[in-house]
Amino acid sequence: MNAPSTSEFAAFVGIDWADRKHDVCLLAAGSSQPECSVLTHRPEAIEQWAESLRQRFDGAPIAVCLEIVRGPLVYALQRYAFFVLFPVNPATLARYRKTFHVSGAKDDPLDAQLALELLLTHPEKLTRLQPQGAAMRTLQQLTEQRRALVGDAGRLINRITWALKQYYPQALEWFDDKNTFVFCDFITRWPTLKHAQRARSARLTAFFHEHNVRSARLIEQRIQAIASASALTSDRAVIEPNRLLVEALVQQLRVLLQWVQRFDGEIDVLGRTLPDFDLFASFPGAGAVFAPRLAAAFGERRERYASAEQVQKYSGIAPVTESSGNKRWVHWRLHCPRFHRQTFVEFSASSLPHCYWAKAYYDQQRSRGSSRQAALRALAFKWIRIMYRCWQNRSPYDEATYLKALKRRGSPLLN
Repeated sequence: MNAPSTSEFAAFVGIDWADRKHDVCLLAAGSSQPECSVLTHRPEAIEQWAESLRQRFDGAPIAVCLEIVRGPLVYALQRYAFFVLFPVNPATLARYRKTFHVSGAKDDPLDAQLALELLLTHPEKLTRLQPQGAAMRTLQQLTEQRRALVGDAGRLINRITWALKQYYPQALEWFDDKNTFVFCDFITRWPTLKHAQRARSARLTAFFHEHNVRSARLIEQRIQAIASASALTSDRAVIEPNRLLVEALVQQLRVLLQWVQRFDGEIDVLGRTLPDFDLFASFPGAGAVFAPRLAAAFGERRERYASAEQVQKYSGIAPVTESSGNKRWVHWRLHCPRFHRQTFVEFSASSLPHCYWAKAYYDQQRSRGSSRQAALRALAFKWIRIMYRCWQNRSPYDEATYLKALKRRGSPLLN
């Protein structure tokens, strides 16, 4: 049973957290008068507060309701076994507040009281926080932080692209992938077209060889393109400022790429120690990037989800249907763990070149007028059902088995 029971706990606490302080509202079991206080966000203050409650209630369990699932306050409270945390969605608490305060009035002490009231009056709506193992939680953080670094690199590449278009657009044509060391090193060594055209063919060839570009045809094409290129502008007022900007941004991009590689190494080593890693690596297109992300998305507690539908809803892949009177509309979920949704959508895109039925299903959705993102979400919806079954059965994905099942059902994807 995950919902709190009034007979199970010695006290109930509602906390409204903030960056520097936390408003606390505590009600001891059997008491009718809550006690409100302010807790400074300092490790020493939190420890002193926790120890005082341990002594006061003889180490008996204390239920704590707060708006976050993770963060500094959660990490601090998880040190104490007698705290049982019940996270609540901030939107839930906000709507609960508006039920009784339609004016929109809000303050932190009030939110702490409402969190306590929600804990006491609607315990069936709350689920106690049950942390996964240290290895899984580490993997979850590593994969999410790695993806954030990749996003930062993408934003830098957009700025580099914009600046190069001002004076040196040919460099963008010579390299399809900008998030590579060969691109960064080329721009650093030859930051303008004039610099590149001064380089000898032998020097350019050696540069590409040093960066593991072995295709003689590709190298020759680039060398010829450099030699025949015409400058977009000769205005130093355009070239020099943008050149400096590009060099500065490229240096930042190189550092980010180095750290993405570092994260990849840490994730690979840790991921292979988890029992479900090979299971998620079996999915087509998972590879070194998505196998650990999928493992982190599902986690290790199989009792957490009673069905694939719960995974689809929690991750934001399942759409939401709203109806009122004669009106009915469908939209995607606004409140969900965005990294989870991103993981399933990006994996679906990665699976297209590696999975026959996935590509057929994606093309089918596109032919019906769906946008690329809508088609990928629809494909992710199907993938989650398959992944959930494999995860529950602890069996790797087998493409041949799934294709046979589609054939038995007469699926149009095989036509």
